[in-house]
Amino acid sequence: MRAALALALLLPFSARAEALVATHVLRASSVITEADVTLVEADIPGAATSLEEALGQEVRQTIYAGRPVALDNIGPPALVDRNQLVSLIYQQGPLAIIAEGRALARGGVGEVIKVMNTSSHATVTGVVGPDGMVRVSLEQE
Repeated sequence: MRAALALALLLPFSARAEALVATHVLRASSVITEADVTLVEADIPGAATSLEEALGQEVRQTIYAGRPVALDNIGPPALVDRNQLVSLIYQQGPLAIIAEGRALARGGVGEVIKVMNTSSHATVTGVVGPDGMVRVSLEQE
Protein backbone atom coordinates (compact mmCIF):
# COMPACT_ATOMS: atom_id res chain seq x y z
CA MET A 1 0.00 0.00 0.00
CA ARG A 2 2.78 2.43 0.93
CA ALA A 3 4.72 1.46 -2.18
CA ALA A 4 1.71 2.22 -4.39
CA LEU A 5 1.23 5.60 -2.71
CA ALA A 6 4.92 6.46 -3.07
CA LEU A 7 4.85 5.41 -6.73
CA ALA A 8 1.74 7.53 -7.37
CA LEU A 9 3.46 10.57 -5.83
CA LEU A 10 6.57 10.09 -7.95
CA LEU A 11 4.80 9.70 -11.29
CA PRO A 12 4.29 12.90 -13.23
CA PHE A 13 0.71 14.04 -13.42
CA SER A 14 -0.80 16.41 -15.91
CA ALA A 15 -2.77 19.37 -14.73
CA ARG A 16 -5.61 20.19 -17.06
CA ALA A 17 -5.69 23.82 -18.13
CA GLU A 18 -7.91 25.58 -20.62
CA ALA A 19 -7.47 28.75 -22.63
CA LEU A 20 -9.81 30.79 -24.79
CA VAL A 21 -8.90 31.17 -28.48
CA ALA A 22 -10.54 33.03 -31.34
CA THR A 23 -12.56 30.94 -33.82
CA HIS A 24 -12.12 33.60 -36.53
CA VAL A 25 -10.50 37.02 -36.90
CA LEU A 26 -11.75 39.41 -34.20
CA ARG A 27 -11.33 43.00 -35.31
CA ALA A 28 -10.42 45.76 -32.88
CA SER A 29 -13.50 47.43 -31.31
CA SER A 30 -15.68 44.35 -31.84
CA VAL A 31 -17.58 42.87 -28.89
CA ILE A 32 -16.91 39.18 -28.15
CA THR A 33 -19.81 36.70 -28.40
CA GLU A 34 -19.97 32.91 -27.87
CA ALA A 35 -19.55 32.33 -31.62
CA ASP A 36 -16.24 34.24 -31.61
CA VAL A 37 -14.28 32.08 -29.15
CA THR A 38 -13.76 28.49 -28.03
CA LEU A 39 -12.03 26.78 -25.11
CA VAL A 40 -9.02 24.60 -25.91
CA GLU A 41 -6.93 22.44 -23.63
CA ALA A 42 -3.75 24.47 -23.22
CA ASP A 43 -1.91 26.41 -20.56
CA ILE A 44 -1.30 29.84 -22.09
CA PRO A 45 -0.09 32.51 -19.64
CA GLY A 46 -2.19 35.69 -19.77
CA ALA A 47 -5.03 34.10 -21.76
CA ALA A 48 -8.64 34.07 -20.63
CA THR A 49 -9.57 30.69 -19.15
CA SER A 50 -13.37 30.88 -19.26
CA LEU A 51 -16.11 32.26 -21.48
CA GLU A 52 -17.36 34.51 -18.67
CA GLU A 53 -14.08 36.45 -18.69
CA ALA A 54 -14.45 37.43 -22.36
CA LEU A 55 -18.13 37.50 -23.31
CA GLY A 56 -19.37 41.06 -23.78
CA GLN A 57 -15.83 42.49 -23.67
CA GLU A 58 -14.40 44.63 -26.46
CA VAL A 59 -11.29 43.63 -28.42
CA ARG A 60 -8.53 46.26 -28.18
CA GLN A 61 -6.24 44.90 -30.95
CA THR A 62 -7.10 42.43 -33.72
CA ILE A 63 -6.98 38.77 -32.63
CA TYR A 64 -6.41 36.25 -35.42
CA ALA A 65 -8.14 32.87 -35.69
CA GLY A 66 -6.59 30.24 -33.42
CA ARG A 67 -4.74 32.82 -31.33
CA PRO A 68 -5.37 33.12 -27.58
CA VAL A 69 -7.63 35.84 -26.20
CA ALA A 70 -5.26 37.72 -23.87
CA LEU A 71 -6.89 39.37 -20.86
CA ASP A 72 -4.88 42.56 -21.42
CA ASN A 73 -6.25 42.78 -24.98
CA ILE A 74 -9.92 42.94 -23.97
CA GLY A 75 -11.91 45.34 -21.83
CA PRO A 76 -15.32 46.87 -21.29
CA PRO A 77 -17.03 48.14 -24.45
CA ALA A 78 -16.21 51.78 -25.16
CA LEU A 79 -18.86 54.35 -24.30
CA VAL A 80 -16.66 57.22 -25.38
CA ASP A 81 -14.86 57.45 -28.72
CA ARG A 82 -11.76 59.50 -29.51
CA ASN A 83 -12.67 63.11 -30.46
CA GLN A 84 -16.21 62.72 -29.08
CA LEU A 85 -17.64 65.63 -27.13
CA VAL A 86 -18.25 64.56 -23.53
CA SER A 87 -19.38 66.16 -20.31
CA LEU A 88 -16.65 66.62 -17.72
CA ILE A 89 -17.79 66.68 -14.12
CA TYR A 90 -15.75 67.68 -11.11
CA GLN A 91 -17.52 67.03 -7.82
CA GLN A 92 -16.27 67.89 -4.33
CA GLY A 93 -18.92 67.65 -1.63
CA PRO A 94 -21.94 69.75 -2.64
CA LEU A 95 -19.97 71.57 -5.38
CA ALA A 96 -20.27 70.20 -8.91
CA ILE A 97 -18.69 71.82 -11.95
CA ILE A 98 -19.73 70.56 -15.38
CA ALA A 99 -17.86 71.50 -18.55
CA GLU A 100 -17.64 70.27 -22.12
CA GLY A 101 -14.59 68.36 -23.23
CA ARG A 102 -13.21 66.44 -26.19
CA ALA A 103 -12.10 62.87 -25.50
CA LEU A 104 -8.49 62.20 -26.49
CA ALA A 105 -8.96 58.40 -26.33
CA ARG A 106 -11.61 55.68 -26.39
CA GLY A 107 -12.84 54.40 -23.07
CA GLY A 108 -15.32 52.09 -21.40
CA VAL A 109 -16.94 52.25 -17.97
CA GLY A 110 -14.30 52.62 -15.26
CA GLU A 111 -11.42 53.31 -17.64
CA VAL A 112 -9.20 56.35 -17.21
CA ILE A 113 -8.92 58.61 -20.26
CA LYS A 114 -7.57 62.06 -21.07
CA VAL A 115 -9.99 64.79 -22.08
CA MET A 116 -9.34 68.32 -23.33
CA ASN A 117 -11.60 70.99 -21.84
CA THR A 118 -13.00 72.83 -24.89
CA SER A 119 -13.16 76.18 -23.08
CA SER A 120 -9.74 76.32 -21.43
CA HIS A 121 -7.93 73.81 -23.69
CA ALA A 122 -6.51 72.22 -20.52
CA THR A 123 -6.03 68.45 -20.63
CA VAL A 124 -7.41 66.54 -17.64
CA THR A 125 -7.65 62.87 -16.72
CA GLY A 126 -10.92 61.31 -15.67
CA VAL A 127 -12.85 58.09 -15.25
CA VAL A 128 -15.62 57.18 -17.71
CA GLY A 129 -18.91 56.72 -15.88
CA PRO A 130 -21.81 54.44 -16.86
CA ASP A 131 -23.63 57.51 -18.22
CA GLY A 132 -20.70 58.43 -20.51
CA MET A 133 -19.71 61.44 -18.39
CA VAL A 134 -16.05 61.73 -17.45
CA ARG A 135 -15.51 62.31 -13.74
CA VAL A 136 -12.43 64.30 -12.81
CA SER A 137 -10.92 64.51 -9.33
CA LEU A 138 -7.88 66.29 -7.91
CA GLU A 139 -6.12 62.95 -7.28
CA GLN A 140 -6.27 62.06 -11.01
CA GLU A 141 -4.82 65.27 -12.41
